[in-house]
Amino acid sequence: MSTLHTVNKSPFATQALLSCLNHAKAGDAVLMIEDGVYGGLSGTGMSEIVTEFGKAVTLYILAPDAAARGIGTNRLIDGVEGVDYTGFVELVAKHDRTQSWL
Repeated sequence: MSTLHTVNKSPFATQALLSCLNHAKAGDAVLMIEDGVYGGLSGTGMSEIVTEFGKAVTLYILAPDAAARGIGTNRLIDGVEGVDYTGFVELVAKHDRTQSWL
């Protein structure tokens, strides 16, 4: 059974993304939404951690939230995929359960 994990807090303000990644299992997906999209940025203190966990889980950002914060896809960690709202719904439907990290 796979889980879609959603993280809406910046990794520079809370430990939600780190906690999420530590609990995610192989085959799970992590979708960073709202301020959580900052976790997908390359060249930050979180980049190496996120990249390492990305080997076991699939990483996504909600592209409209990234765009609203001025984050272009060229600034994302390799392997982090942007999805739109339709893609968000598809991820929810694809996984057996959804876990929100607050």
